[in-house]
Amino acid sequence: MTRSILITGAGAGIGRATARLFLAEGWEVALLGRRRAALEETAAGYNARILTADVGDPAQIDAAFAQLSRLDVLFNNAGISAPAAPIDEIPVETWLEVSRTNITGMFLCARAAFGLMRRQFPRGGRIINNGSISAHVPRPGSTPYTMSKHAVTGLTRTLGLDGRAYDIACAQIDIGNALTDMAAAFTTGVPQANGETRVEPVMDVEHVAAMVLHMASLPLEVNTPFVTIMARDMPYIGRG
Repeated sequence: MTRSILITGAGAGIGRATARLFLAEGWEVALLGRRRAALEETAAGYNARILTADVGDPAQIDAAFAQLSRLDVLFNNAGISAPAAPIDEIPVETWLEVSRTNITGMFLCARAAFGLMRRQFPRGGRIINNGSISAHVPRPGSTPYTMSKHAVTGLTRTLGLDGRAYDIACAQIDIGNALTDMAAAFTTGVPQANGETRVEPVMDVEHVAAMVLHMASLPLEVNTPFVTIMARDMPYIGRG
């Protein structure tokens, strides 16, 4: 039986690379994002289900998931960042925007997937949350983003516990310096904990997609609760 996955934030970056790999591997793939044109570009040449929705909107997420009869894997990937600044210089609106996508959006998609997986037959499935190196250590001036990724870790741990009764596994992939549009600044220089600005190593986003495929392909009695994948020499081990 063909296995199914829904990928949020599938219109660009990690979501796009992951979607294309799963499509190439013969999975039934649903692409979820706000911009239909971007999702169609991701799906070019493949037969993917396009679900246009804002992850922070409860009604839109419920409507999107209602179109699925079964779901084996959710890659809860959608996320945004914010410009670096001290907390007192960060507009409240910026915090609300980041938390709406990175926290509320993660919650709403996990909630919808959990409910579907719990009630489908055969029951069960896997939720893979996109965390970040920032779920462990922050970058300077990253309060909204870092707070949101710590919240993702709490979601992962709780669902990993609550999902046991329903054959639902929950995992988190913490990614460091995958070369996407969001990470392009690493190649020109970003602030470091010691006050310097430094170019950082990056890795091809295809390595992230391959790791997600590996995690998603495991039998349900096996889980990888937390996986870190990063450019080998980026300042994480020893950061600060």
